[in-house]
Order: sequence, then C-alpha cells, then structure tokens
Amino acid sequence: MLLAMRGWPVGLALWLLVLAAAEAFGFSQVWQVFVQSEHGQLLDYVAITGNSIGRARVEHVVDTTLNAISIVSLSAATVVIGFIALIRRRVALAFGAVLLIGGANVTTQVLKALIYRPDLGVDVERAAAGNSLPSGHTTIAASVAVAFVLVLPPRARGVGALLAALFAALAGVATLSAGWHRPSDAVAALLIVGGWAAVAGLFIVLAQRRHGGVRYGPPSTYMTVFLALISLGLLAGAGIALYVTNDVLATAVDDLSRKRLFAAYAGGALGIAGAAGLVVASVLATVHRVVPQEVPPDGDDDEEETTVIMRPASPDSASSS
Repeated sequence: MLLAMRGWPVGLALWLLVLAAAEAFGFSQVWQVFVQSEHGQLLDYVAITGNSIGRARVEHVVDTTLNAISIVSLSAATVVIGFIALIRRRVALAFGAVLLIGGANVTTQVLKALIYRPDLGVDVERAAAGNSLPSGHTTIAASVAVAFVLVLPPRARGVGALLAALFAALAGVATLSAGWHRPSDAVAALLIVGGWAAVAGLFIVLAQRRHGGVRYGPPSTYMTVFLALISLGLLAGAGIALYVTNDVLATAVDDLSRKRLFAAYAGGALGIAGAAGLVVASVLATVHRVVPQEVPPDGDDDEEETTVIMRPASPDSASSS
C-alpha cells in the first residue's frame, strides 16, 4: 500500500492563495469596467437587450431553472452536502463546503448592497433598480455546484464536475435570458464563488493538517483539461462577440439589427458559460490533493512529507531472523 505522510502542503496552500487573489482581482476588474464605466455599461446594455430574440423558445427552461433556485433550495442543498461529507467521516470537508456556500452567498448580498452603480444615462429603464452586481441566483447555483464537487468521492468527481459546470452556466445564462441580470452580474458571481472555493480548500487543508498517513485519489486530469479547453473556447467566442459589439456602440440600441443584438446576447451567454467552466475546472484540478481519498484518524502531525511503501519481507531476511 502506498502511504503518504503529509506535512505542511506549502505549494498547495500558496496556489490556493494565488487563485483566491486572482479571482478577487478579476471581480474588481469586472466591477470597474461594467459598473463604473459608460463603455462597459453599454456593452452590458446591448447584451441584455438582445435577450428578447428567441426568448419564447427557452422560456420554459429559464423559468424552471430560476424557480428552482431559492433560499429554501439553498438551505436544503447545504444540508445534503454537509450530510454527504459527514457520512464519509470528513468533518473538515463538511465545514469547508458550508463555508464555501455561506461565504459566497453572504459576500454577494453584502457587495450588492454596498456597490453603487452610477446612472450614466445608458439603461434608463433599469436605472431606478440600482446595482444588480453580483447575481444572487448565479451565486446560489454555482456555490452549491462547486461544493458538490468537493464532497463527491473520487470516482464521481469527473462526471460531477461536468454536471456542476453545466448547472452553474445554465443558472447564470438563465438570469440573462430572463432579463434579471446583465452578463457582468453573473460573471462577477462566478468569480466570488471561485474565490471562496479557494478559501474553503485552504481551510480544509489546514484543518486536516493534524494527521499522518493519507492516500491521494487519482487526479481527474482528462476532465480538468477538457473543461478548461472548452471554457477557454467559450471565452474566446465571448471576446469575439465583444469586439463585434464594440464597433456598434455609437449606434442607438433601437437601431441595431437583430443579428447585432443576438451577437451581443450570445457573447454574454458564452462569457458566463466560460467563466463557470473555468471556476469548476480550477477546483477539479486540486480537489484530489485538498480532499485525500483516505485520512486515517490518528497520526503524528510532526512528520515530514515522505513516502512509505509496504513490501513483503524477502526470503533471506526471513531465514536470518
């Protein structure tokens, strides 16, 4: 049996800190560009205006998705996630998953109340509603989805991560399709979830520090690469749509063709889906190290990280004893 004696996982902890900082920086950039600047508000405005194209075809899926996301469903999902971790005898994991869900959703609500959206004369009809960044519905869906990836056993993580990315993307795009949120609102929510996922991962690692032997499960390399490549492709498509939309910002929205409006709307949806996939991929890339496959209850916490391999005794050693 291969048994790893884990000491302080300095590299993993540093990576999680860097990832959390990157997510926070990304959020600040989304806020600065799409809330504080007229240019960013215009890009969002064109995208959300284009959501009327083809709405009737997706209305049922959108309504079903958004109606399923509520405080009640969030509470129920949190209980289920904590229960899954506890039946696997992972107390630190249970607390970490709850920390992720609670931290992300509280942060979203606090930021939504604190962030001021200046009225720059871009979206007059929605100006009275004030700030809507980040999206609460997207935060609920994405935080639950990512927490499920953390608590799933190793064999189920790959498929679970794919389903989590799809669910988070669907929820974010649904808020855009329903006209509840601009694309930047959903992307900002996903970045908050990604940041809290890194914080929760660091908490789990530190909480599980006081043990000796662990056995790491296999990494979900293929699914991680697949999700990352698909997500980058989606973000590239969003970038192209942004570039195309940027060329017509001087034109009044009412004068834009359906193709132009749909391109902006599709670009916003691609950006949301790409962000959701990257957040889930970043969690999947390290979850096998954050949550070991096996954690014995006792162990010397002063051991340095090394590898112990149990081999049967050789015939010579047996005869000499």
